[in-house]
Amino acid sequence: MPARAWRICQTYSDAEVCDRVGGYCAIHLGCSGRAHDRRPYFRIPSMTGTETLADLPPIRARRILQLALKCWPFIRPMFKHLLLLLGSAALVSLALLALGLLGTDLFNNKILVGDKLQPLQAQLLFVDESFVLGDIADNVNEREVLTESQRKTVRTRAMIWAAGLLVVFAPLVGGLVYYNIWIWQMINQNLRVAMIAKAEHLSLKYHSQSRVGDAIFRIYQDSATITSLVQETFVGPAAALYNIVLALAFLCFFEPRIALAAVFAMVPMILAAAWATRLLRERALANRVAFSNLTSRLQEIMIALRVVKANKGEGRVLRRFDKDSHRALDAAFSLRMTIAVLEVAVTSIAALVTIGAEYVIVYWVLGERETFLGAAAVTVIGFAVWNLGAFEDARERLGGALFGATGLVGAWARLQDLFIGLERAFYLLDLEADIVDPDNPAPFPEPLESVTWQNVHFAYDSAQPVLRRVDLVARSGTITAIVGGSGAGKSTLVSLLLRLYDPDRGRVLINRTDLRRLRVDDIREGVAIALQRNVLFAGTVADNIGYAARRPKRADIEAAARVASADGFIRELANGYDTELGERGGKLSSGQRQRLSLARAIVRNTPILILDEPTAALDAETELEVMRNLRGWARNKVVFLITHRISTIRNADQIVFLEQGRPVEVGDHESLLLADGRYRSFVDAAVGETAGV
Repeated sequence: MPARAWRICQTYSDAEVCDRVGGYCAIHLGCSGRAHDRRPYFRIPSMTGTETLADLPPIRARRILQLALKCWPFIRPMFKHLLLLLGSAALVSLALLALGLLGTDLFNNKILVGDKLQPLQAQLLFVDESFVLGDIADNVNEREVLTESQRKTVRTRAMIWAAGLLVVFAPLVGGLVYYNIWIWQMINQNLRVAMIAKAEHLSLKYHSQSRVGDAIFRIYQDSATITSLVQETFVGPAAALYNIVLALAFLCFFEPRIALAAVFAMVPMILAAAWATRLLRERALANRVAFSNLTSRLQEIMIALRVVKANKGEGRVLRRFDKDSHRALDAAFSLRMTIAVLEVAVTSIAALVTIGAEYVIVYWVLGERETFLGAAAVTVIGFAVWNLGAFEDARERLGGALFGATGLVGAWARLQDLFIGLERAFYLLDLEADIVDPDNPAPFPEPLESVTWQNVHFAYDSAQPVLRRVDLVARSGTITAIVGGSGAGKSTLVSLLLRLYDPDRGRVLINRTDLRRLRVDDIREGVAIALQRNVLFAGTVADNIGYAARRPKRADIEAAARVASADGFIRELANGYDTELGERGGKLSSGQRQRLSLARAIVRNTPILILDEPTAALDAETELEVMRNLRGWARNKVVFLITHRISTIRNADQIVFLEQGRPVEVGDHESLLLADGRYRSFVDAAVGETAGV
């Protein structure tokens, strides 16, 4: 087995029982290891798309720009807010920078050392000229110091200023932080909605070969990386670079050799980040795939919980979940450990250089050595000679440069995960829908005359055709039963009518109009379906029946319930049509749920109705009543029944018997029995099974 396929196999199923068939994993999710389902559950890489590093482009400036441009449609609605946020943040940052420069000099030189104030500082503290430094040029050799009482005055007024600024800037900064979070969560919301819309429009061919949990994880987790896009990709690095350059510039005023040492220290940091990049991307991808698999496992468990309990499978399911959970934990730990090791390495480099520089600076402080530009730099850095204040300020600037660089390395490491998440999110958005509207759609044909399949061929996988040479006509006012063994293509046949798929060859027509000439929404507006699986929602009975209709009236809902023989039991409920059903209609029997599902399809009053096993959960008397009501309701409509129940089939106007994707017999019940062919064998088998033979 190729190495790449093996990695996917380990990720998606138990490797020790995996059976590969033509590049596909043959093990259906949740099976015991027997290769009982050889459908193409995962195609590598076209269906999974972003599960190996080879499927992802490397991070380069061009790719970063491409991803940023892809994010623009989701950012654009919030662009005005972003501009306002950036403008406000810039003003606040400038104000804090200016206050920081004044405050640092005031604390280090005036309060701690006792030097006299600069004129601007004296004005801000509202003190007289006795606090002010006389001649800046004399500051090199003759220090003018504050008296003890003057230092206390400066300290007290500086604390008052600090308290006042805290009162002003704390809520301002907090408000900007909240505003920033709100903006990016709204951008994330735009992306999530777009991803759901795309998932809805992708064909069932895609969804049948993809894990639901993977799509869920991409939508709610991978999409969240957009919230960090600008901050981590542009704003954060730009701010870090600005702070590094600013710190290096200030260090040049103190001593250029310190700034040069800081620059040289950044070289091994960059090399370490470059070396770790591929490893980080591999582990970031493995982390997201592992958690995607865990989400899929959880989704499968919750859906199949009733089956699990009925078959005493709790222990086995728990072991599988525990195994997937540990894989996800290991993947997350591996990623975070790699990031931590990288950050420790570059931080160690920064710390060693800082310690060495501090040793040299202390030597200069003890010797009261003049700074690089001496008195000429006082207006910029506030120091003409090396002293305690100069030591503290230079150390802070050196730390800002070096640890700013370590912060950039950490941001680069996080960017690998961020862009992996964005690639996975945009993979879903970049998929092209198989089913699209024509450029110039025709109107939905009215009145309905017929539904026709002309020489239709279809396959989910080209090696395994599902429908072959299907020619069939169903006319208005008739009920057509589609029967056959499992896998004969019954559900696929009516799926083409809903245009959930398009035929590989041939045409499906309404009257004489090809479905591909109609808008998809118009087709599904004209075709209603009641599925075999009766899905109900938490809400009232009326809400569930009217769920798929556009603002249905109560009278329409009740009329549909009467056709589905549901009106009687509904009125016996505590609040009739206003009775709350609870989650998934758990308060109702399976037969009652089936009748509500049937009423939901009928209330839409579409010209075409598809019923998948509409009477499977009904008793014989109720089934007969439903079929009688349905025939009266469908006088000007086309109704298709997919069923195995002979009592339902025999009431159809036309019976289509499918075998291996072909309609081998077509006719009514009596004529097909007289033909003594496949349908007769099917009926005899069904009657024998019912009789217990």
